[in-house]
Amino acid sequence: MIRNYFYILILTTVVSACKQSETNNDLAINYESEAKEKKNLLGTKAIVYTTAEHTDKRLALDPQKTFGKAKQPLETEVAIFVNPKKQFQEFLGIGGAITDAVAEVFSTLSKAKQNELLKAYYSEEGINYNIIRTSIHSSDFGLGSHTYIEEGDKELKTFSIEKDKVKRIPMIKRAQALINDDLVFYASPWSPPAFMKSNNHMLEGGKLLPEYYQNWADYFVKFIEAYEAEGVPVWGVTIQNEPMAKQRWESCIYTAEEERDFLKNNLGPTFKNNGMGDKNIVVWDHNRDLISYRANTIFEDPEAMQYAWGIGFHWYETWTGGEPKYDNLKSIKESFPSMNLLFTEGCQEKFDPTQYERWSNAERYGNSMINDFNSGTVGWTDWNILLNEKGGPNHVQNFCFAPIHADTQNNELIYTPTYYYIGHFSKFIKPKAKRISTTMSRSNIESTSFQNPNGQIVTVVMNKTEKPIDYKLLVDGCEIRNNILPHAMQTIIY
Repeated sequence: MIRNYFYILILTTVVSACKQSETNNDLAINYESEAKEKKNLLGTKAIVYTTAEHTDKRLALDPQKTFGKAKQPLETEVAIFVNPKKQFQEFLGIGGAITDAVAEVFSTLSKAKQNELLKAYYSEEGINYNIIRTSIHSSDFGLGSHTYIEEGDKELKTFSIEKDKVKRIPMIKRAQALINDDLVFYASPWSPPAFMKSNNHMLEGGKLLPEYYQNWADYFVKFIEAYEAEGVPVWGVTIQNEPMAKQRWESCIYTAEEERDFLKNNLGPTFKNNGMGDKNIVVWDHNRDLISYRANTIFEDPEAMQYAWGIGFHWYETWTGGEPKYDNLKSIKESFPSMNLLFTEGCQEKFDPTQYERWSNAERYGNSMINDFNSGTVGWTDWNILLNEKGGPNHVQNFCFAPIHADTQNNELIYTPTYYYIGHFSKFIKPKAKRISTTMSRSNIESTSFQNPNGQIVTVVMNKTEKPIDYKLLVDGCEIRNNILPHAMQTIIY
């Protein structure tokens, strides 16, 4: 099923592009300094990277462009307008989840392939992830359900993360070692222990019983203490993964009011009382469609809001056939400007081993990332960073795609187009960058821009159409003329 030649071609492309990027990132810094002396971009260079369907371009370096004096675009022209003077949210980062399933697949690979995977995600040579999400005990992506205590131990005397220390934490620490000081590590529970729930089961929904609210808050503290004792600094937590979904896997239902009360009466004060007031608490952690009610309920309550860093969201509202609800994100950012937006999970569902190269999977990511960032999102977290050739393991057969899959029979890594599309953002946009105003004259092209702390501007452009598009990029009285291939993603650095 897997052609070794294909992998060699892909990996050669990655290595070549990354080597080129190291040289040209230095050039870009020089161009940025040169531009400051000139007061604008006139005569300076723009570096362009492209990934395109039906080509061998995968984060491939294209010919540089030179900025000339801008001219008023015609109505027949496609134009992207970037205004660095209008700055918005600060960039937190991009990453993905290391679940039990990820660690299980990782453990089957040779040491060389393990190192290749980690560098592909977490190094400057690769796509430079800095966010890691994991589950508090088990999720559906693993070999089975488990908790950190013996069933019925409400005092948490038997609390232990020994299971995580076998495969999950060692992988997390190897990834952590490649990330600089910008590591963002956070965790989410899929379900409390069965005895704490109304249905006495970790699967199929149920609710956290009120008499266990405090025990469950203490459980979060135990988790943080245990992971930090292993040398893994915890940035924060989400309160509950998908709190409005009764799933056939680990799940737990919270109404907006219940989550608000658990935050303000239990989790928030418990963190504060245990010296963890600096840990970030993210609410909701579910889809964009119902996010507004959750935000209004929690953030309108001053007692609850004081403990919240922001609100997390997924993209699965499209399961019902609807469009992504980006306007809901914009509304929350307008209504509660001090609260942060964080994309906490997304993946392409319904795994099919014949569809690794399905380009629409990557374009779903590109569309979401561009529009989520343009709606005020500060960080973006993919789901599993690695799965096997069956889209798992998953103990309830809820298989899906990942940006990289492992052919465990042949000790090979399969790089999907999604990996490269994510890389067009994560490789070049640096933590603490500021999103800057970016608009388009036509809807057949999508774009967002960030300005890195060193002054460098990164503009990402996507073409989902069947035709190449000529366009102008206009910045501060200067412009370049460029072309983007059909079904392609570009990153322009200047």
